[in-house]
Amino acid sequence: MTLRVLLLGGAAILPLAAATPAFAAETLGETAPASDAAAPADQTTSVGTGQSDNDTIVVTARRRAETAQDVPLAISVVGGDHIDATGAFNVGRLQQLTPTLQFTSSNPRNTSVNIRGLGAPLGLTNDGIEQGVGIYVDDVYMARVASSTFDFLDVKQIEVLRGPQGTLNGKNTTAGAINITSRQPSFDTEGRVELSGGNYGFFQGKAAVNTPLSDTVAVRLAGSLTRRDGTITNVTSKLKVNSQDNLGLRGQILWKPSNGVEFTLAADYSHQNPTCCTQVYVRVGATQRPLNRQYDALAAAQNYAVPSTNPFDRVTDVDTPLRAKNDIGGVSLRAKIDTGIGTITSVTAWRYWDWDPSNDRDFLGLPITSKSQNPSHQDQYSQELRLSGETGKLGYTLGAFGFYQKIRTLGLQQQGSAASRWLIAPSNALSRDPTVLDGLTANNDINFKNTSAAIFGKFIYKLTDSFSIQPGFRLNYDKKDGSYNSVVTDGAGNLVVFESDAAGKSLNSARERAQLAVLAPQSFKANFSDWNFSGDVTAAWDVTRDIHLYATYAKSFKTGGINLNGVPADAVTGVPLLDLATIKPESVNHYEVGIKTQFLDRKLTFNLSAFRTDIGNYQAQVSNFAVGLIRGYLANADKARSQGFEFDASFRPSERFNIYGNGAYTDAKFVKFTNAPCPPELSGGSAQPLDANGVPTGPTAPAGTPGISPSQCDISGSRLPGVSKWAFSYGAEGNVPVTLFGKEGQAYVGFDGSYRSSWSSNASPSAYTNVDGYALTNFRAGFRTEKGIDVYGWVRNAFDVNYFDQLAVASGSTGLIVGNVGDPRTFGGTVKLTF
Repeated sequence: MTLRVLLLGGAAILPLAAATPAFAAETLGETAPASDAAAPADQTTSVGTGQSDNDTIVVTARRRAETAQDVPLAISVVGGDHIDATGAFNVGRLQQLTPTLQFTSSNPRNTSVNIRGLGAPLGLTNDGIEQGVGIYVDDVYMARVASSTFDFLDVKQIEVLRGPQGTLNGKNTTAGAINITSRQPSFDTEGRVELSGGNYGFFQGKAAVNTPLSDTVAVRLAGSLTRRDGTITNVTSKLKVNSQDNLGLRGQILWKPSNGVEFTLAADYSHQNPTCCTQVYVRVGATQRPLNRQYDALAAAQNYAVPSTNPFDRVTDVDTPLRAKNDIGGVSLRAKIDTGIGTITSVTAWRYWDWDPSNDRDFLGLPITSKSQNPSHQDQYSQELRLSGETGKLGYTLGAFGFYQKIRTLGLQQQGSAASRWLIAPSNALSRDPTVLDGLTANNDINFKNTSAAIFGKFIYKLTDSFSIQPGFRLNYDKKDGSYNSVVTDGAGNLVVFESDAAGKSLNSARERAQLAVLAPQSFKANFSDWNFSGDVTAAWDVTRDIHLYATYAKSFKTGGINLNGVPADAVTGVPLLDLATIKPESVNHYEVGIKTQFLDRKLTFNLSAFRTDIGNYQAQVSNFAVGLIRGYLANADKARSQGFEFDASFRPSERFNIYGNGAYTDAKFVKFTNAPCPPELSGGSAQPLDANGVPTGPTAPAGTPGISPSQCDISGSRLPGVSKWAFSYGAEGNVPVTLFGKEGQAYVGFDGSYRSSWSSNASPSAYTNVDGYALTNFRAGFRTEKGIDVYGWVRNAFDVNYFDQLAVASGSTGLIVGNVGDPRTFGGTVKLTF
């Protein structure tokens, strides 16, 4: 099966659809209804509030329309109105509503989204790897998390699916999936406008309008604009940094030539251009480098002091202009045809992503790394065909998926006038010559091509009216080709290259060796290809109308990849270690049991699930803490595991009050990782000797003490980065009927909160990068009518809690720890009109 065959197959549906009469045969359903008017009220399951006691939540988690309580998998559904009310307007803020979701980002390209602690290595940017959490917008797969960092636009609901979803939701969704469904065009004239303003210069405007153009054609247009001043002051540039400046546009055209036949053409564009992104000084931790090469001594030698050692003073002095220009967009065509054997769906899509950054990678007001930027462009093409239906006791979804991705990244790193004194040992006279490293530049050219094709299926066989067996499969092929080429020049523009004799002895001068220790040229090509077969089976028992039990086993894979940030190389010859250029696929065995219940005439919902996921060849980040360019790469840990339990609960005793609470306990750890990177307190010293077999030997210095550093560390049993053991989200809302300005409506007060316990923010657990737990609380109060007006005030992070979104270890083993500080207290008001 090739991508061309799938694309031709999708195109072939178009003339067929126009000529195919609709059949009255009822199927199991396929995707969400095209019209919001035909769908249930915009509400959430266990997250947020609804508009009536009888709301039923329809989800498309299994590529068919089903009620959330009937789907035998762990799923959280967040409605669009609740997203708006809580200010959760992107994936980063969504994690405050769904406790099993983890989101970390130092900039859009360096973003990770995990579920249950699994998905992608924390804090590693690499063009040649893939995510374990699939993100979909209206059935279109987003290959990179960076290309999904847009503001939510005219969203109807978001489904967060936990656990492997590969038999229906993408080739690598070993950890879960996020399905974002926008409001669809309909044949009703309606619109909505929302304006918000707040402190820090916050302004957000949203608008959407839907109108029929004829009896068969309808159009829906939506847009959003978000702006906010930065929450960090740069005392060098006098600018507020880490700001928000986002524009989003979407247009959809629905053509429904006959009953049971419809086409939806959609196009979207998102532009982000904030003054962003920087991390601030947090602390200094002792490493094993000589004391005169650790942060305190290096800073003193240049009479340098950060503007504040308290990160929550929210000041920085970085001296490189910051830029995070991000353009995202695409076009998709979805065709649906109801036939006598089911519903055929074709989804054809093209998407692009342009990334144009400028960063200060030394995080300080010294010109050490004067430029660090990796502009990147991605194009992706996808085609999916599905057939969903049922016959007798058998329901089915069968499909094929084709995908092609091309990425080009042109990176640049340049050292500044303070680099020699910071990066060269003070005992070396060259450290006092700024020209050695000033202007030293690495130009990196990274190319990546990714081709994938799959066939998949999911079946539901009813053994009885209340008991069913639901197997699924996916046969997947992946092929990846990548190249990495880094060219290094000195300040005068001369090439800096490795030179050695036949015996492997360096012929480079002392000056060149000092330069090569900071930025090293490297060039290699690598490829990966593999077939894999995924499968799952679920047993589902409807004990009563309102009590549902399920048990699932899934065998899944996350495809292998290519390290395209550069790999370690021979220190004398510069020859890259090509056995580290590719990464093996992850092998996943997943077990889950759950119960979904409703009581008190469905006013009370309580769902509980327990899971265990075992991962072989876990793709983990490795950092060599080198002075120069290579900051991290991927390697395979022997085994990792995530296990725990989750609950979702909501109670709506009357239309005047509702309350919800969700929680998760996640025990995610490395079961076996004996050759892991060492944490900063065990890094930076002299190299540990190796015996004749290459095995490390001899004593090493204690943590934080200068001396010999271990070449690798055994972190078996330690927790995975990025995930808290305990996480909760909760909230409530109450209202009373009132008449205000002649309008009958409701006055309401609501709150939403979230809590997560401490978590590790480094590939190997470190005392320096452990993020303390925190709780965030949001309040809102306002007045709304049944249709037309909603006016409310809000305060987020109401108690002004100081917390970190992420901590990171600066390169060079100097002991410098930097971090992304979370948003302070913000407040404002919103006016929403619907018509």
